[in-house]
Amino acid sequence: MAIFTLDFKVRDYECDMQGIVNNSVYQNYLEHTRHEFLLSRGVDFAELTRQKINLVVLRAELDYKAPLVSGDEFYVDTVVVQSSRVRFDFLQNIYRKKDHKLMLSGKITGTSLNERGRPFVPEVIAALMESEGQATTIES
Repeated sequence: MAIFTLDFKVRDYECDMQGIVNNSVYQNYLEHTRHEFLLSRGVDFAELTRQKINLVVLRAELDYKAPLVSGDEFYVDTVVVQSSRVRFDFLQNIYRKKDHKLMLSGKITGTSLNERGRPFVPEVIAALMESEGQATTIES
């Protein structure tokens, strides 16, 4: 299974008064990586919406392992797997670049809703879970 990787650097405004990345910001890192992953595989989130296919998050499970701080360079890796007939999981990890330390491990469960609001897995998403290939790295 191909692992998609996206590089980041912590910006000062993403940190809280303790000087560490605010817990909610990690969700932004994960979401941005999922969108870039989809684009890298030819899946345009906005185009799906225009086709009345809405990708939605059903559940977010995040295990915070260690905090990132301002200036830290890090990367997020992502794979997608089917978890049920109508659900898929994005398995995502955040690693600090300098030592490849795991900072966060997450599982984002989603589905797609058709124009009647019924869950399904569209062909373009199913194809992502079936494909094998090379790892991809993109700098943000």
